[in-house]
Amino acid sequence: MLLVSGCEGLGEADSSAGSGPTASDGQAVSPLKNPDGTKPGLAPVTTDADQTAARKLIEEVDTKKRGPKTGYERDEFGYAWMDTADGVPLARNGCDTRNDLLRRDGRDLRFRAGSDCVVIAMTLHDPYTGTTIEWRKQQASEVQIDHVVPLSYSWQMGASRWPESKREQLANDVLNLMPVEGRANSAKGDSGLASWLPPDKRIRCAYAVRFAQVALKYEMPVTAPDKQMMLRQCGG
Repeated sequence: MLLVSGCEGLGEADSSAGSGPTASDGQAVSPLKNPDGTKPGLAPVTTDADQTAARKLIEEVDTKKRGPKTGYERDEFGYAWMDTADGVPLARNGCDTRNDLLRRDGRDLRFRAGSDCVVIAMTLHDPYTGTTIEWRKQQASEVQIDHVVPLSYSWQMGASRWPESKREQLANDVLNLMPVEGRANSAKGDSGLASWLPPDKRIRCAYAVRFAQVALKYEMPVTAPDKQMMLRQCGG
């Protein structure tokens, strides 16, 4: 578990393999066409019209300086991958948040025997690096779940004063969660965009849009350098 960033790996005890239906085709969707995060991945934002729309969205985000990290603990955002965080898509569907995300973004899913929830193998196109990962639970750390707006970052930008229910929403909101290559997630830590961007340059505007979507939904500011970098990624 990556406590600094609030982004976590996928390990769990081994279980016998079974197969189940694929929840989606794993085909990445532009964040501009996926405002609730229920569709998979991050497709590039490429056209002039979409980049204009992206900049307009980003301009709505407020700015402030980062506050102190004092008091931050992952547990302040509820236990990991709870299915009971109210007010977010896919909550209370009988499948934990982590597996909801693997079913959303993975292709060729394989499930634990007797389950249509617990994913034990899949093919994942990682939006951050542009690579395809053949993931197996035995190599759990190869894919990790990234909080696009890191939990530690949100704590410093005001979440320390939120009610616990709102922090639980942020931590389990599929809008803010992305299965990605483990090494890229570890390199990101709790960085904003001024300090870290996805290695695949084609996806950087889409990443900025998703960061802005989360910030706006939760009425959370970003730092001024982060906002400037977000605009720059979308042609601003």
